[in-house]
Amino acid sequence: MLDIYRSDERLTSRVLLPPTTMNQYQTNEADLPEGGSWQAWDRTRIDDWAARMGPSTVTVIGKIFEAASIEEAGYDPALAVLRLSRRFSPTRVEAACRLALRGPIRSPPLRAPANDPRHRPGQNRTRPR
Repeated sequence: MLDIYRSDERLTSRVLLPPTTMNQYQTNEADLPEGGSWQAWDRTRIDDWAARMGPSTVTVIGKIFEAASIEEAGYDPALAVLRLSRRFSPTRVEAACRLALRGPIRSPPLRAPANDPRHRPGQNRTRPR
C-alpha cells in the first residue's frame, strides 16, 4: 500500500502491484474524469488515427506494434509518431513516414520521422508559434 500525503494530510492511497510484476498497470477508476470524457487508447483507435494520415503512417505504426513485446508497449511510441501532426501537418508526417520506410529502418525508432535532416523544423507548421 502506498499513501500519498501533502504536509500532514493524506490525499489518497494506492495498492501496489507485486515487485515481480512486469508490463502491467492498474488504474484507479476514481481518478478518471467524470461523465465518460476519458477514453482509453487501444490498437483500433490508434490504427484509425494512422489511417486518416495515410498508408505510410499505417505501416510505420504497424511496425512499431510488431516490435513491441506486448501491445500496450507500442501505445506510447505509436502515439508519439501520430502526435507529430499537432506540430506538423498530417501530409508532412505522412511524407516523413514514407521516407523512414524507404531506408534500412526495419522498425522505425520513435524519432525517425521527425528528425529526418531533409525536414527542417518550422516548415509547413499547422499553427503559428
